[in-house]
Amino acid sequence: MAELRDYRQHLEVETPEHVVIDYEIAGLGSRALAAMADTAIVAVLLAALGIIALRGTPAVLPWLYPAVTLAIFGVLWGYFALFEGFRDGQTPGKRWLGIRVILDTGHPVTMREAAARNLVRLADFLPPPYLLGAVLVAFHPRGKRLGDMVAGTVVVRDRPVATDLSPSRAASGGAPETSLAVTGAPLLSDAEFRVVREFGGRAPSLPAAVRERLAAQLAVRFADRFPTRDGNAVTFLETLLREEGMRRRGRLAARGTRPGPGGLPTAGGGGVAERLVARKGARWDEFSALATRATRGGLDALEARELPDFAARYREVAADLARARTYGADPVVRSRLERLVAAGHNLLYRDTRKTWSGIGRFFAVECPAAVVEARRVVLAAFLAFALPALGGYAALRERPELAEVALPPVLLERAEAGVQANAEGRGYAQVEARMRGMASSAIITNNLGVAFACFAGGVFLGVGSLLSLAYNGLAIGAASGHYANLGLLSYLWTFVAGHGVLELFAIWCAGGGGLLLGLAVIRPGDLSRRDALILKGRVAMRLVGASLLLLLIAGTVEGFLSTSAASVSVKVGTSAASALLLAAWLANGWRHAANA
Repeated sequence: MAELRDYRQHLEVETPEHVVIDYEIAGLGSRALAAMADTAIVAVLLAALGIIALRGTPAVLPWLYPAVTLAIFGVLWGYFALFEGFRDGQTPGKRWLGIRVILDTGHPVTMREAAARNLVRLADFLPPPYLLGAVLVAFHPRGKRLGDMVAGTVVVRDRPVATDLSPSRAASGGAPETSLAVTGAPLLSDAEFRVVREFGGRAPSLPAAVRERLAAQLAVRFADRFPTRDGNAVTFLETLLREEGMRRRGRLAARGTRPGPGGLPTAGGGGVAERLVARKGARWDEFSALATRATRGGLDALEARELPDFAARYREVAADLARARTYGADPVVRSRLERLVAAGHNLLYRDTRKTWSGIGRFFAVECPAAVVEARRVVLAAFLAFALPALGGYAALRERPELAEVALPPVLLERAEAGVQANAEGRGYAQVEARMRGMASSAIITNNLGVAFACFAGGVFLGVGSLLSLAYNGLAIGAASGHYANLGLLSYLWTFVAGHGVLELFAIWCAGGGGLLLGLAVIRPGDLSRRDALILKGRVAMRLVGASLLLLLIAGTVEGFLSTSAASVSVKVGTSAASALLLAAWLANGWRHAANA
């Protein structure tokens, strides 16, 4: 009978043991179900945070509100990235569905790739709800959405198959053998043995009526060869499976094999492949149990004495997979071994270096080095921001009536109130001391959202980043022009001075990261567009890391200093100090880039 064609998507990866792992790529259905489960968890977390905020008393509100605001932002933007980065490619929803994010090379995903694929999720979401991402997953050869293309990741199935392939155990439900050893040559062909074995593996889960009917139909096929048998068809098949398994583990198990390509034996009646299954099935079951435990809790879930045994068993199963392919074993057997080897490979070769020192080095060294390396695109982002800002300023100075059209009502109201506030000696957007934490958290989350959107838009050939930079530049320039018309330009920029250096530079870094993605697609150079996008994406993520660090600092300064009644000299001095610190930070990155 011809083998059914496999329409599932696959990814083949060669391991350091020189064994090719055939991963099954997760389809749209399983990924959608995982996303729904994770979205439900996110909704519950957000609801819980909202309830906490609503139950807060006025006394605790000044510190409770900032904490809840940052927590909500962290859940919305960090849930998927943090779980995938620190839980080896699995969110709770993905774990439930038995799927995992890995690199195209088969290695476990790191925090960098997890962050990249989830920041670009914003582009995949368009148009709502998630239409672009769903279409790409459905039609891409490897089921990739835009985030996967940037990060160089793929979502695969990795749950070890639970099917028991041990002939002596499948029929008896794991009970020890009670009959005497059976010797002699196998009596069934490979095809017949596979049918009986599959029935034995599935029989316990079938309804009694269905099990009896199928058993009776199968028993008829062997009636002429086994005229004397147990009257119950199910019991007969269990006995036949157990005894045939014993024969296939015996010395005469290879009888009937025939030479294949290169003189290697292939499975004939009772061939080498089935003998391999009969002999090693129990070992595979034991490794499956270890892999399942380690998949759920990491290698830390194993005892110290089990770790060397796990590594040895992984190499043994990898060798068995190579033999199974050589001998033409049943597809079910090969699939089982591929899943086991994939699970072992993912556990043994995962990146465990998630240390505080590594995080510190990333922000202190790698991020500024990336800014230096990508200085041309950061300069391009500055120009994309500054030129519209100058244009907006000039337009408002030339035609003040444009303010009613170009600026939002809240900004116009602030400008009108600023005339009185400036006359009274009060600064722009001053708030009470007890409320500055609330202002700071709102500023940080807003600015980070703008930066992330500016970066993600770059995947659309850089156009999204350019539009975001131009829009924000135009808005700042137009606002400055309107305030200048009212004689309040210094009033506005005194407020901006304390945090503006870091905040604006952070937006240019995020925009530069987006432009890198666009350039990788437009001008990949000697690389393929796929490889160029992955390599440029790695640099871009370090630019996003730089933006994240700078915006956290700038938002804190803006919330606690810029909104205070501090003097102009203090705010300008803070601006100068931040510029010097930024220069020293970039110089450190320059040294690292030069050494590299």
